[in-house]
Amino acid sequence: MNFFRSWRHDTMPTDPVFSVSPIPAFRDNYIWMIDNRTHAVVIDPGDAAPVFAALKKRSLQLSAILLTHRHEDHIGGVAKLLEKTGVPVYGPRLDAIESVTHPVQEGDTVTLFGQNGPNLAVLDVPGHTRGHIAYYAPKEKWLFCGDMLFGAGCGRMFEGTPEQMWASLSRLAALPDDVQVFAGHEYTLSNLKFAREIEPGNEAIAERARTDLARRNRGRPTLPSTIGLEKATNPFLRADREDVMKRLEELGHLKNRNPVNSFAAMREWKNTYI
Repeated sequence: MNFFRSWRHDTMPTDPVFSVSPIPAFRDNYIWMIDNRTHAVVIDPGDAAPVFAALKKRSLQLSAILLTHRHEDHIGGVAKLLEKTGVPVYGPRLDAIESVTHPVQEGDTVTLFGQNGPNLAVLDVPGHTRGHIAYYAPKEKWLFCGDMLFGAGCGRMFEGTPEQMWASLSRLAALPDDVQVFAGHEYTLSNLKFAREIEPGNEAIAERARTDLARRNRGRPTLPSTIGLEKATNPFLRADREDVMKRLEELGHLKNRNPVNSFAAMREWKNTYI
């Protein structure tokens, strides 16, 4: 049974200007923070310390936590954050996360900072975990996709099937091209190396590799990307292309051509790719 709900925060900014910024954590995680200059919401806080530091630096008050899935590097900081704040925690209904106070699923909407704030639609995107969700703000054109979609890559299938994962990725690829993709990890450069194995003649991949390497050399994140950029350079969103399937056949990774098999072959290869 699907329950349609709309959750709303009552904190209202006097000047409703919203921004998104990354909070680096561990070796390559990003905790994403949305703020309205006075209050903030964080997505997938695997570690509390950098969140507290970011809030203090910008004099922001935490008002909510959003979770995309149950893995520890995305939820590990929640308990310590709640010790200090006691804010609501939104998370996937089908991923058992003890700290979630507001379980959400497809059809739910989370409205941040009051009625004039961003409306985040919840999308069910299983594959990485059984209950993985994404948060999509159509007006602001934001997608917070956790470990489902990465820069030029995608997450591993820990609990899902290739059919589920391909369907979830295809759903995200169907969003407008200018939607910004806020993924959970800084994996883009290694993913682009793999992408060039799949499509060595794809100039968009080569250009993105040059651009993103320059960003990393300046200490800047490669994210957010856009749905349009991912469709042009992310091999996992291009598994249905005839030239991609032909390449996989030539390399001995694919026997029976269809998009699901093509995706599964790439994901299996990527699992052991160095």
